[in-house]
Amino acid sequence: MALWLIRAGKYGEHEQRFFADSACYLTWEGTEDRDLHQAKDYEGIKAVLAELYPDEKPKTRINWASQIAPFVFDIQPGDWVVMPHKHKPAIAFGEVTKGYAFDAKADQTYRHSVRVKWLNTEVPRSSFDQDLLYSFGAFMTVCRMARNDAEARVRAMAKAGWKAQPVGASAPTPGQKGKPASNEQPPVIETHFDVERSGRDQITKLVLARFKGHGMAELVGAILRAQGFTTHISPPGPDGGIDILAAPGTFGFSEPRICVQVKSQQSPIERTVLDALGGVMKKVNATHGLLVCWGGFKSSIDRDETQQFFHVRLWDADDLIDELLGVYDKLDADLRALIPLKRVWTLAAPEEV
Repeated sequence: MALWLIRAGKYGEHEQRFFADSACYLTWEGTEDRDLHQAKDYEGIKAVLAELYPDEKPKTRINWASQIAPFVFDIQPGDWVVMPHKHKPAIAFGEVTKGYAFDAKADQTYRHSVRVKWLNTEVPRSSFDQDLLYSFGAFMTVCRMARNDAEARVRAMAKAGWKAQPVGASAPTPGQKGKPASNEQPPVIETHFDVERSGRDQITKLVLARFKGHGMAELVGAILRAQGFTTHISPPGPDGGIDILAAPGTFGFSEPRICVQVKSQQSPIERTVLDALGGVMKKVNATHGLLVCWGGFKSSIDRDETQQFFHVRLWDADDLIDELLGVYDKLDADLRALIPLKRVWTLAAPEEV
């Protein structure tokens, strides 16, 4: 058995199709009319790419072949797939039920597929140790996760109900290699990883560790104050659904009048929480609402986000980190000391090889 990283497009544009079809697709532009299984092996894939992309550098075609060939020849029923979400701090896991197939009658983008039974599509990124997150951030469309005993650890996590790993658990350094797979052909070297995503993951873990429970509401309140709002934060304990009230101006008498509810849980919340916020907004005469949930939102909420656009905003962990970074320099010194950050420069993407 093996664990495979598969991405649903550069911008995550194919994620919902993956879930709806119980499949993972190879959406490599230019290969749509080829049954890649007829290439026979890795060398055959290289030959196909040389034909389709004669102007590309040989090293580039080798890099592409090292991703396409495993999708076509190596992924087997019983293997597991990892698909990091592009627009939320979560990772999807599934079990392969059928290997590669080519369907010439399917939509052009979705002709190369492996069938997948999705096991959990919203496991919080904060549940994983940093060494696994480094691997999940590899700049590859398809690659095998062979380092750091990734497969065994993910399967063990699934058996435990996808519970978060203990903080501080032993973890190899990012460059350390685990035992390579004996049938890994061609070898895949995860040379590059997403530096920005890795940095955000580390910030996310620190925030979660230092602002648990009511501390999360205090952090959201600090961010709102840095954005120019006057806030009232409810004390710890029963709050009647009101964690924070916020409004612009020195006294908070201006609009918008915002009712904020903060959930620090690591699992997505249900639609009932959003509905309850609407009732509380009417009770306190708020014009707008802000629902913050560290673990994100169930699909029933995501589907209605457009309808709520002019009334309610939704922040998950990624949104909260975005807002934090946007006002970091305006935060109180004591709060910045709890989240010590510095700016760094790095390349936007690995160089083309």
